[in-house]
Amino acid sequence: MTMMSTISTWDELCFQNLSEIDMSLDHVLERIVRFISKDPKGAYQFVIGTDSQVHRGQTKFVTGIVIHRIGRGAWACYRQLAIPRQLNSIREKLTLETSFSQRVAGYFDSKAVSRMEEPLLPYLYQGAMLETFIDIDAGTEPVVNKTAMYVQEMVDRVEAMGMYAPRVKPDACVASSYANRFTKNRMVR
Repeated sequence: MTMMSTISTWDELCFQNLSEIDMSLDHVLERIVRFISKDPKGAYQFVIGTDSQVHRGQTKFVTGIVIHRIGRGAWACYRQLAIPRQLNSIREKLTLETSFSQRVAGYFDSKAVSRMEEPLLPYLYQGAMLETFIDIDAGTEPVVNKTAMYVQEMVDRVEAMGMYAPRVKPDACVASSYANRFTKNRMVR
């Protein structure tokens, strides 16, 4: 069995936030559409990003989903997954982080994004818009970021998907800030 097939058996894709738990991806999409519908004249960024943290005996991954109404709030949720070994390879961690983000983005395909855009359509000429991003928890400065040598590989993977623009540090705030804060504590299973 490969690492990714093993991960797939553990990974239920259940999301939560501070007020809700056990949200399916369908439920997350409904929440996002409801959030956008409250202000359909707004400019939005839909962002998916994953971060990880190595703990004793495991590596914890957190994938965040954020719908950001630029300058006027956001709705967000995350899901957690722990792999029962310490990943020491920066490339392996970054590859898995990007894969987990892509897996979630695969659910939010053109049909799902079209559902998000529906409330905005009557207001497109008044500034309403929706941009889609995958945040890669990597920076381009080799002196500061050990991940710099893998940035182009991860950016190419995201660009190959076609629907999402890649963002890296310092712009990758969903991965490097939102998801990051939930990686700090070891998962107990």
